[in-house]
Order: sequence, then C-alpha cells, then structure tokens
Amino acid sequence: MSLLPELRYPSVPEMVASARALSAHRPGLCRLRQVGVSRGGRPLHLLSVGHARRAVLVVAGAHANEPAGGSTLLALAERVLHDRELRADTSWHFLLCADPDGASLHVTPAPRSLLDYHLGFFRPAGPEQPEWSPSVLPPDRLPPETRILTGVIDALRPYLQVTLHGTDLGGSWVQLTKDIPGLAEPFAKSAAELHIPVETGASDAAGWPVSGPGVHVMPAPGADAAYPSMPDDARHSTWYHAHRYGGLTAVVEVPMWASDLVDDRAPHPAPAAAIRRLAHRLRRDALEVDGVLAEVLPRLQGVDGPLLRAARWVLELVPGLAEDWIHTPPADTTMAYVGSVDAFARRLPLRAAAMLLRVLQESDDRAAPGLERLVATWSDAFAERFRARWVPLEHQVEHQSRTVVAAALYARDRAA
Repeated sequence: MSLLPELRYPSVPEMVASARALSAHRPGLCRLRQVGVSRGGRPLHLLSVGHARRAVLVVAGAHANEPAGGSTLLALAERVLHDRELRADTSWHFLLCADPDGASLHVTPAPRSLLDYHLGFFRPAGPEQPEWSPSVLPPDRLPPETRILTGVIDALRPYLQVTLHGTDLGGSWVQLTKDIPGLAEPFAKSAAELHIPVETGASDAAGWPVSGPGVHVMPAPGADAAYPSMPDDARHSTWYHAHRYGGLTAVVEVPMWASDLVDDRAPHPAPAAAIRRLAHRLRRDALEVDGVLAEVLPRLQGVDGPLLRAARWVLELVPGLAEDWIHTPPADTTMAYVGSVDAFARRLPLRAAAMLLRVLQESDDRAAPGLERLVATWSDAFAERFRARWVPLEHQVEHQSRTVVAAALYARDRAA
C-alpha cells in the first residue's frame, strides 16, 4: 500500500506530510529533518533514506514553475525505501523543496491548459533563484536557500546530485556537469516507452557537447557561451558545488505538455535567418509588455514584490538575447534547435506578461483585462504552434524517476 497521496503536483506542506509518513513507517531507515529556513521564514526539509556513506542527493523545487519534481521526489523516496539494491551501498537524500517561498507563489498545481498554467505563474528573478544566484551574486549576498543547499552538499559529499527540473512545453533532456557514459540509452528508452519526445536541440544547452540524443554535458570553464549576454553561467551555479568532493550533477528535465516537433534532427534550411526573425519577434513582444509596464508603473508606487521584480528581470534579458541571436552564428542548425529557440522566444515575454498581470489583478488596475487577453492569445498560440499534448503526470514522474535511478547506477560505476 502506497503512503503517498494521489498523483498530482503536491504543495510543499503535502510533501512534508508525505515524507513524515514515510519516516514514521520505517524510522530505522528514514529520517526527516529541517535543514534551514527561507527568506520568508519557511522551513526547508531533508528526507534521508539509508545510512551508507556513499550518497545521492535529489533536489526538487529549485524553480517554482516546474512542479513535477515534487511528485518525482516522493515517488523516488518510496521506491528507494522498498528497493534494497538501490540502498545496498548508497544512502539517498531528498531536499523536498529548494525554494518554498517561490513554491508558495506559483499557484497552478493542476493546470488544465497553458493559459491556466500562466495565470498562476511565478519564477523568481535570477538573483533570487537558489541554484542560479551564485552565478550572478557575490558570496556575501547569496540567499539563505542557496547557503542551505550548498551546506547540504558539503555535509553529504554526494557522488551524484540530481536536480529535478521541467519545461512547460517541449521534450525531455538531461544536463550533466560531467559525462555519465551509458546514460543516454536508458534515458531514450524510457522516453520512447512513455511517448515523451527527447528534446535534441534544447536552447538551454546550446553549443554544449552531446553524450547522446538529449543528453548534454556542460562545457569546460573558459568555453565561449552560446548567448554571451545572459547574466548567469551554469558553471558558477550550485550544480558545480558537488565537484569539490569528486561528484557531479545531473539536471533532469521533463515536459508538462509535449511537442513532437522538438526531436526533429533534420537540418533547418535557413537557421540563421529563422533565428533572426525570432529575435525580432522577441523584441516586438517584449516591447508590448514593456509598454504596459510603463503605463502602470506610476500607479504601482510602493509595489516591489517578487512578481514585479521577476517580470522586470525577464524583460531586461530580452535586448541582449535578441542581439545574441541576430549577431552570433547558430549554435545548432537542426529543426529541433530552431524550434527550441522559437519556444524560448515565446516564453520570455509571456512569462513577464503573466507575472505583471498578477500584480495588476492584485491592485485591480484598469490595464489588467487587456493584459489578460494578451496572455491568453500568446498561450493559445504557443500551444497551437507546437501541437501541445498533455503528458500524464504519472508518465512525467516515471520517466524522471527512471532517469534518476539510471544516472545513480551509471555514475556509481563511474566513481568506483
């Protein structure tokens, strides 16, 4: 009998309750403890299963808008609890939510459409994201969530850290700080069995070495960035903290809605021209949101919450990114990569508009209805362009879980 709730995107309190139930069920094997407190005073919890010195750390909730990781983490914890082989010489540790403050602001636990998802959307500005803040802030300004995460890594010294991420619309892919030979095969097999496309040209990993379809290895320090204007650099994130102890990090991405267009490895007939057009559309759409922001700012005197900060931060990324796409040769020339850039160009202004809309709705501003229509139009166009189809939550969880287990087994062999 499962001790977990019915499959859905759980809230952080629900995750803590489930972890507490697992701990109570097997107190000799499990331990749930608080490892710190967020900026907003919310506790961060770590669930540990097993007692071996060799450790795997699994992190959920680093991005509030990527909720599948919470469900996956709970499923993995229960699987490890009941599988002696997985914990024979390895202890497993689960950070239930790296950003509980952010999770409290993303309010679509069961979205029915991309519009529904965006009407409750929240993703913090880069300096407020626990994994990414070290890439944009000096050490003395890091948020407590980042310090808690790195402190857990320091204490556990995991041979593998897995951080559970997701995408709203697209396919599945993996990002590695060091290669895990052999991982690409079980990853691809799982995706195929569950009808989840593999995103072979993910713009998040543009220009990175490839270990296999959809499995990307982060470039060595000193390598040129595909998008020079972007302020953050994965090599300065918490993903690299495990390297201090000989470990590595795997970032496992899974889509909420799938698009079968993202695994098309055929060459694009004119990739540079296509990306330039996408850059111009990105500028145009961002300027439309900027215009709304400029109109309403005089009426938002004294408002400086995380939603508004995040919306402004996204809009500030656009000019430099558009210049990168116009003046830098494409990092990849496949149909899949151009499609991924297309999705990226849609996401940024849509997310900014969605978060600004929530600010305006809270203040009952007269510009809210028009902005809501824009969010609806862009959400529908995004879904239609990529022929979005919902990935059942149990498939999201199963694929992410399988990939984590495969990464742990192959990385263990690598570390041996």
